[in-house]
Amino acid sequence: MTDSIIKNLPLPCYVMDESKLRQNLSLIRSIADRAGVEFILAFKAFALWKSFPIFREYIDHTTASSPYEARLALEEFGSKAHTYSPAYEEETFSEIMRCSSHITFNSLSQYRRFYPRIEAWNAAHAPISCGLRINPEYSEIDVELYDPCAPGSRFGIVASAMPEALPAGIEGFHCHCHCESSSYALEHTLQHVEEKFSPWLDRIKWLNLGGGHLVTRSDYDVEHLVGLLQDFRRKHPGLHIIMEPGSAFAWHTGPLVAKVVDIVENSGIKTAIMNVSFTCHMPDCLEMPYRPAVRGAETLDEETARGHETDADVYRLGGNSCLSGDYMGYWRFPQPLQPGDPVILEDMIHYTTVKTTMFNGIAHPAIALRHTDGSIEVYRAFSYEDYRDRMC
Repeated sequence: MTDSIIKNLPLPCYVMDESKLRQNLSLIRSIADRAGVEFILAFKAFALWKSFPIFREYIDHTTASSPYEARLALEEFGSKAHTYSPAYEEETFSEIMRCSSHITFNSLSQYRRFYPRIEAWNAAHAPISCGLRINPEYSEIDVELYDPCAPGSRFGIVASAMPEALPAGIEGFHCHCHCESSSYALEHTLQHVEEKFSPWLDRIKWLNLGGGHLVTRSDYDVEHLVGLLQDFRRKHPGLHIIMEPGSAFAWHTGPLVAKVVDIVENSGIKTAIMNVSFTCHMPDCLEMPYRPAVRGAETLDEETARGHETDADVYRLGGNSCLSGDYMGYWRFPQPLQPGDPVILEDMIHYTTVKTTMFNGIAHPAIALRHTDGSIEVYRAFSYEDYRDRMC
């Protein structure tokens, strides 16, 4: 990203690159075609609806976990959602049915409570396909915050709790136990699914393998995945396999561009305070946690940084909120930073854009698309009124 492009951006700004997005979409489409499976977009990771015309060139459906997401699928993506929620509510279930082609229940109690309404709906409308979320009691996720199969999890039905006969109207299973995972983690998951749920697998029509399949990461073994899925389909020829990654679609498609506002120093540690916030605009950095790459700067681990904190070109990066922990560090920059210098935080499109807040009333970054011809389209710039109107 050149200086001239940065000068024309309303900073701070998330900038998604159309060329990189299309590369990811092309790869995902290729995997789906070769493996004979369907990929759908998970809104929980990416929901920039102005870009949906690009997505519709490559995929047909999306997945939702709330009435708002389901409505976004129908009204903005143009197809009904594959919907799963940990718990549906009486007041909004009619909207869920209106906007969904598939509805997955998290528990048998939710199924018993809401399936009669789906039966009545199906008698008068295009039928909704129903499923149950299963829990194979296995995952390879290291961060507990993101592990849906940890002991005591509130997600899904374990095999020992499944009835011998499938409940009436259940046509599919949904299984999610990955987070930025490899094809080998999926291989192990499928082994556990077959071991625990084989009595039911050939009685259902579809199996949704959830998200967390990071197929667009540079080290992902795509050929292993394709072979794995082909083998699984041969064993279960009646099953339609669905995968619903979120991160994979928008992986490395664009940065958050910010600028330095001030440099403060305390106990020999220099912090470059930016006009963005980790807690407001990059929450996964603190939750996951992980340290983002900064374009043109060297990321230093704590051990390497120790003893170099006072170097003229080494800085922590701080956010502009009042949260004491709104900072990360350390990075070595090509030269000492000055107020006004741009800071480009890489890979900030997936998850980040859907999880931002306006805590402290801090200005929300604009959102833009860099087209394949290099031109910039600003999808939206946020204002005081956006903050005010979230309050009452």
